[in-house]
Amino acid sequence: MRYKYTKILTVVGIVLCFIHYIGHEYDPVYLLFYSLSVPAWFYPIFTYTDINPWPLYLLTVLSWTIIGYAVDRFSVYRRTKDGK
Repeated sequence: MRYKYTKILTVVGIVLCFIHYIGHEYDPVYLLFYSLSVPAWFYPIFTYTDINPWPLYLLTVLSWTIIGYAVDRFSVYRRTKDGK
């Protein structure tokens, strides 16, 4: 299956954002989102007023997609290296 981890981790990012969207007033959900969303660590540095969640959600899904793509590329590299 091609780009397996990219698809899985993109879904993880989408689910993470959805859970935060429906339950952001609860502290455990808030802490879960801000601990697993890398852009959320740095996003408040660049915003001076209320944080709009939609760009943050987009960046979170994008970052999980990039992480999945990197895992896929590394696994292809390992597979071809071990196959020689």
